[in-house]
Amino acid sequence: MGQPKTLTNQENIDTSTKAKAIPGYTILVVSICFFAIFSEGYDMAIYGAVLPAILQDSAWALSPALAGTIASYALIGMLIGGVLSGTITDIFGRKKVMVICITIFSISMVGAAMAPTPLMFGIIRFLGGLALGGVIPCASALTIEYSPVHRRSILYAIMYTGYSVGGVTSALLSINLLEQFGWRFMFGIGALPIIAVPFMIKYLPESLEFLVAKNRHTEAEKIAKRFNISLDSIISNQMNKVKVKKEGSTMGIVASLFSRQNIRATVLFWMVMFVGLFCIYGLNTWLPQMMRSAGYPLGSSLGFLLMLNFSAAVGGIVAGGAADKWGSKKVISISYILAGICIALLSIKSSMLVVYALVAVAGFGTIGTTLILNAYLTKYFDSEIRATALGWALGFGRIGAILGPILAGLIISWNFSLATNFYVFASAAIIGSIAILFIPKSSQGKI
Repeated sequence: MGQPKTLTNQENIDTSTKAKAIPGYTILVVSICFFAIFSEGYDMAIYGAVLPAILQDSAWALSPALAGTIASYALIGMLIGGVLSGTITDIFGRKKVMVICITIFSISMVGAAMAPTPLMFGIIRFLGGLALGGVIPCASALTIEYSPVHRRSILYAIMYTGYSVGGVTSALLSINLLEQFGWRFMFGIGALPIIAVPFMIKYLPESLEFLVAKNRHTEAEKIAKRFNISLDSIISNQMNKVKVKKEGSTMGIVASLFSRQNIRATVLFWMVMFVGLFCIYGLNTWLPQMMRSAGYPLGSSLGFLLMLNFSAAVGGIVAGGAADKWGSKKVISISYILAGICIALLSIKSSMLVVYALVAVAGFGTIGTTLILNAYLTKYFDSEIRATALGWALGFGRIGAILGPILAGLIISWNFSLATNFYVFASAAIIGSIAILFIPKSSQGKI
């Protein structure tokens, strides 16, 4: 009996990478998934980047509390979309769902740019959020399944830094274009990813694991031949899993997350995802306005948003390499606690250099660390429930993402001290650093 200890075509990919550089198909898949996550990163960060301008728009006259609520509309959509699309992806395939999602949220950006009222803006953002929720499960599953097992964390981190690069792009473009062209133009730029959809349809391969699991062997063989990949290990691995799970074959994909084997890990992953996204979306939405309230000009406030996302992009890659070497759990826990300390220290007046350094660590420890958290979760669960596990965890995490902007907006509206928001986000990060340590050891070994 063989011993397929890796997932999907990992044996195959690992063999090739020992003799040469990372295979071209891995680079292709990771690059396309990077672009998809980049588009989502721009979409989600642009609201925070232009929020000071929206608050000054006399036609809408938004209060901080209402602005925070509107920010949550897209996140509510992502919650629903992430849960549904994760399961749909495991049924219909990664590629098809991701292409449809990118098309829909690109169109929604045009709608948001043209929205005549705050209510219509919020509804359009909600609809776009439904599509955005499907991008991460698809991109995550494809990246993991086409990456060498010993480089999965670093390649996943590189792919997912697209989110932070999207945030950096939104800040840079806002610094240079916002005052001249207005906030509606900035949303219009977010529709450009639709141009790449034909390329994705033609070149992005479907998951071989998914095709084999669904007995779509003709399609799997066509892709395998195209990229010179052997299907032997994938088929062997799938047959082994079918035998192991024969007793529980009537269990649904979603129900398996709550099986005796998985329930503890599922609950803890959800908890950490909740506090992680609470910090990410709360800070991305309100950091520029919080810094403006602290006395910094708009340009400097956007500079802090730029630093938050830039450090996340660089730090995520560094953390990915560290996770491959020392294990994801340890790296995630240390990073979250460092982020919590630095976020709390932002409440203390200091020099610009120190403030930028604190924001950098906060970005690395929240956004950058959540990149590794997603990779950890994706590797933790078996391939047939992988997208569902990530989709549902992100769905629960979206509750934290929704509450972050709303709570921060309420705290500002209630005239609490500026330090209160920093302490709230710092506490969330520290809770995440502790909760991650209680996730059981994976059957996949050191991940």
